[in-house]
Amino acid sequence: MTVTDPALAATTEGLNFDLGEELSLVRDEAKKFADDVLLPLATKHDREAAISDDVYRQIGELGFWGLTIPEEYGGAGMNNQALAVVLEELNRACAATGVAVSVHNSLLCAPLMKFGTEAQKQYWLPKLSSGEAIGAYSLSEAGSGSDAAALSATATKEGDEWVLSGTKLWVTSGDRAGLILIYVRTDQDAPKAKGISAFLVPGDAPGLKVGKHEKKTGIRGSATVELILDNLRLKDTDILGEVNRGFPIAMDTLAGGRIGIASQAVGIGQACLDASIKYSMEREQFGKPIGHFQAIQHKIADMSTRLEASRLLVQKAAWMRDRGMDCNRQASEAKLFASQTSNYCADEALQIHGGAGYTDHFHVERLFRDARITEIYEGATDIQRLVIARALLR
Repeated sequence: MTVTDPALAATTEGLNFDLGEELSLVRDEAKKFADDVLLPLATKHDREAAISDDVYRQIGELGFWGLTIPEEYGGAGMNNQALAVVLEELNRACAATGVAVSVHNSLLCAPLMKFGTEAQKQYWLPKLSSGEAIGAYSLSEAGSGSDAAALSATATKEGDEWVLSGTKLWVTSGDRAGLILIYVRTDQDAPKAKGISAFLVPGDAPGLKVGKHEKKTGIRGSATVELILDNLRLKDTDILGEVNRGFPIAMDTLAGGRIGIASQAVGIGQACLDASIKYSMEREQFGKPIGHFQAIQHKIADMSTRLEASRLLVQKAAWMRDRGMDCNRQASEAKLFASQTSNYCADEALQIHGGAGYTDHFHVERLFRDARITEIYEGATDIQRLVIARALLR
């Protein structure tokens, strides 16, 4: 169909379903790495609850640690759409590796690029680009999850130093991070969201201790740790942005993080669909492949349709963020729908595989476990609904 109505044409402006040469190349590179390196190691990462150092090294060689960092700081200078495409491929093979790359790019590098001083960027971004320093993000605590502003870890000014005290939880890559963005309360008398500051904390800083490692249902290869701030001393130059203005940074950053996790969800869902198609053509019952039965065909059709819709929501949110547009609602919509789709696909994939899918004979049981977290972290499903509704009803 040729679009001739100007009003209809205007609604499609900016939508390009062809990734273009550059994005296609980076997608193909990520796909090859995912298929050749990550997929054969995914079960090992899951069982050993660790990602090999060699994988981290290869990610650096591919430029994925610095994917969104400008070239002047040693990065690839690509955008959020490129990151979404790469994350989908990595997570299709190994979600534990995918979340490490997502956090590094969207929750650490992105706010540093947007809110950091030139001195902070000059020092840290080249290290982050190469993978010499892996990035982590620390907002949550035992009493502040969805209610992020309720955090209680503190930073008190003593002379020309800030002394940080408290305990942070659920820190992805916190055990091996070279740089961690940590949020603490710097004004005890201010309203909850008004007295929080963001600190750039070196992973080897004296007073920063790694506590317990969480034993998780899925994404086991990705370390999730407790961080203990024990008389951790930092300077004013370690603050990202302004004192007591850290919470807006956290909220802005989470919009990008939600696009990253939505991309992860699409990748896991796609792996479920791929596995279901393959098994449906190989497994025979009643004298023919089970893919010939309408019940299986309907499951596969619904999985594919929901994944296509999720992918488009992710790309739209990333496209808007790349253009500096307010994409909080769109990021939440992508996160909400993609995470639900991921779990839907995982459930259907396991059902298609039957009893065998409930064992570790097939990797759908790992996908089933990995998918579940996508509806929880970076803002639970119910929080996404609140964000979307408030944006529409304000």
